[in-house]
Formats: sequence, C-alpha cells, structure tokens
Amino acid sequence: MKPLTILHTEASPGWGGQEIRSLKEAVGMTRRGHRVLFAIQKGGGLVQPARDAGFNVYEIPFKKLSLFKACWILFCVMKREKVDVVNTHSSLDAWLGGVIARLTKKKVIRTRHLSTPVRRGLNSYLLYNRLADVVVTTCEKTAIILRKQAKLKSSECLSIPTGIELNKINPHPILVADFRRNLGWKEEDCVVGTCCVLRGWKGISDLLYAAKTLEHIPHLKWLVIGGGVSEDYFRQQQKNLGLEDKVIFTGHLNSPYVAIGALDIFVLLSWANEGVSQASLQAAALKKPLVTTAVGGLKEVCIDGKTGFIVGIKRPFEVARAVEKLMKDPSLRQEMGERAYFLVKKYFTQTETLNRMEQIYERINQ
Repeated sequence: MKPLTILHTEASPGWGGQEIRSLKEAVGMTRRGHRVLFAIQKGGGLVQPARDAGFNVYEIPFKKLSLFKACWILFCVMKREKVDVVNTHSSLDAWLGGVIARLTKKKVIRTRHLSTPVRRGLNSYLLYNRLADVVVTTCEKTAIILRKQAKLKSSECLSIPTGIELNKINPHPILVADFRRNLGWKEEDCVVGTCCVLRGWKGISDLLYAAKTLEHIPHLKWLVIGGGVSEDYFRQQQKNLGLEDKVIFTGHLNSPYVAIGALDIFVLLSWANEGVSQASLQAAALKKPLVTTAVGGLKEVCIDGKTGFIVGIKRPFEVARAVEKLMKDPSLRQEMGERAYFLVKKYFTQTETLNRMEQIYERINQ
C-alpha cells in the first residue's frame, strides 16, 4: 500500500476514549509509513497529547460563530498538506470536514464513537451517506442502526472496535497479590468488581444493590475501580446501604490493570452509551469471567454462557444470581475467563484495529 496523508478532525473539546482511539490509530498508522495530521478544536483536550506524540496539529475554531473561518482553515490545510483521506470524529467537524473534503475531492471516513441514537431523517442521510465514503462505528449495534437510517451497504458501514495492546495488560502476580493483601482480602475471598468513570449510567447503583443482596456471604467482596463526577454520590449510597465493609472504592487510578487483575469476576452494568468497553476488554484479556448488560457492544465481549453472563438493565437481583453462580463454581470462572482471553486475542487487539482501518484507507483510495 502506498503511504497516505491522513487528516483527523476533532471538534470535541474533551479528552477521553474517543480522542485516545484517534491518537493511538495515528501513532499506529505513522509506524506503518503513513503521514498523519490533526485539525482539533482550539484548546481541545487532544491538542497537547497529539503534539507531544510528534504530530502536526492545526487548532480550528469549531464553533457556530466561526464556521466560515473554520471552513477556510480546513480548505487551506487539505490543499497545502495534500491530504488523501479525512477521518472525522464529532458532529460539527464531520459536517465541515465532510463538505470541504467533497469540495477538494478528498476521501472521507466518518468514525462514529458513541452508541447513542443518531438523529433520524435527512441528518443521517447527509452526514453518514453523502459526506462520507465509509462509516466506521465502534460496535456492531450502532453499525446496524446507521446502515438502516443512512441507507448504507454493509461494506460502507463497518464496526471496528477499539482494540487493546495485550502486551501492556500483564500485571505482575506479586503486585496483584500485594494489592489484594493491602485491602485486607484473604486468599479464599471472591472479589467482584467493575472499572469505569463513575457516572450514573454505568450501573454502579445496581452493583451496590447486588452487593447488598449477597451481603450474607462472608467471603464475597466488591471493588469499584475509578473516579468521576458521581463518585461522592455512590460513596454515600454505599454508606446508606451499610456496605462499607463489603465494597471498596479505589478512586481514580492512572493504571487500573493491577486492580482488575485482583478481581475474580468483572461486572459492567451500563444502561446507556456503551460501545465495546475498553474495561471489559481489559478484564477479558486478564482472563476474568464477565457479567454485563447487553447495551451497545458489551455483548460482543460478554457472550452469554461462554465468556460470562448477560443480565438485564437495572436488574441487581439478576446480577446477584450470576455472581453467586460464578462464585460457587471456580472451574466455570476459569473456563469463561480462558474463553474471554482467546476472544480478545483473536478479534479485539490494537493490531486488528489498525489492520482493518488500513484496509479501509487502501480500499477507498484505489
């Protein structure tokens, strides 16, 4: 494949999974010989990380009051840098980047990171059909919806989940044992936990109610890994339920792998907004059996009865039953954890993500 010049556009001002995926893809494509540039919202969270990684970054005023200026800058960048492909990531930059790319005869990939509903009608058709050559989603459920709404063929709208780097998710057993010991857990304790940014829709309340249901089991412990805007609320809920001795909150951890490695069962009980969760992939890579809802792309990793159990949304009693079944059957936990690991190794690595994205870049530039 000939080297390409790829421009990523990002109107989001934040820094999260969406921006991390774009940056990792850019790093991977650069290593494969391609040239990658960024056009990012002025002052956005991706600006400095992209520059620190060595990329040329154009800061764009992606604001409704600055539309003409933003369009002019994008036009100049695409012409001067001889861009081959534009990869858009958020709503406003998808509109502006798509229009300017069409005017300058550049190919467009629209990456849809969220699993939230897309507005129906002309919006879907224009943004995901007329202003994009290929649409990439991060889970199959979103791809199915967009194919229908935007009248796209399966070859024009594909699910490519954000893969993980297996070699970086390998905490040393001594660190894992120390983590458990420092929290006062015994070797015979079964630890159930989740890892996420603590928001309402992540299902933390359902985890707490499941823990309350099973609080009579002495060797069952619970761990909530992560911080976030709702952390204080959930800590108060923990206290109100009398679960201080059963449930531990770690707060934000820069690297969660040791904490996830200390778990025996991983749960993620989201009731909205999930793609293929990075945390569930990390837990699967560490051979943990899964208990999740079927929201977004969660069921692509938690395959019911194979790598874990699917539970209903906001059904803490179902969570409790699934956890109790796994807790009482160590061999089942091991079997499901092994299957989860091999699933990730085959379909959900960073290398697989890069391979599939590069195939799209090559196809649309033939």
